[in-house]
Amino acid sequence: MTEMKQLPIRFPADVKAWLADQARLNGSSQNSEVIRAVRERMERQEATSV
Repeated sequence: MTEMKQLPIRFPADVKAWLADQARLNGSSQNSEVIRAVRERMERQEATSV
């Protein structure tokens, strides 16, 4: 398993509500939804950098 680092983060209310909805719809945690969204962004950036 990869090493995990904590990152305190504050979200605007609308983003927090969207995360909560996505987590509920996907049966996951809000933390997992943030990681998924960031990884998707990383993959898009890597795809355009090649």
